[in-house]
Amino acid sequence: MENLQELFVEQLKDLYSAEKQLTRALPKMARAATSSALRSAFTEHLEVTREHVSRLEAIFDGLGEKPGRKKCVAMEGLIAEGQELLDERPVPAVMDAGLVAAAQRVEHYEIAAYGTANTFAKLLGHKEAAWLLEKTLKEEGAADKTLTSLAEGGINEAALSPESVEGTSKPKRSRSR
Repeated sequence: MENLQELFVEQLKDLYSAEKQLTRALPKMARAATSSALRSAFTEHLEVTREHVSRLEAIFDGLGEKPGRKKCVAMEGLIAEGQELLDERPVPAVMDAGLVAAAQRVEHYEIAAYGTANTFAKLLGHKEAAWLLEKTLKEEGAADKTLTSLAEGGINEAALSPESVEGTSKPKRSRSR
């Protein structure tokens, strides 16, 4: 890479890969969620993510570029961490809290990446791209707020003393002094 324009295009390719990977991961997360509100949030964000892919494709078209086959290694790692949680199969309440944590890591990565790409687009004078990236950035921020609201609205608290897979409560540890 020899200039900011080339770096900008590379950043867009990275985002495109990240969003495509996320479209495959979100349905798995939705199926694993036991909270109906969390499941719904994942399902709704899947549709929003598909729109993000479309916006990126529009940006590539406007720039006369192609997304190529670049792989977003960061998203691959974040998704792999989420998959580890799914593979561990924790009790339902802990699963939901873990899914929120994994999803927020993804959102924070996307917020950073879209913020950077938006700044580059503005500096390079790509007004349409900047507008589309700003729109996506706001949606990623809203998704993060939704996840925080779900976590603080009971999901994390439920994981304090979760029910086992069979539906019985785990015994609490005695705190004798």
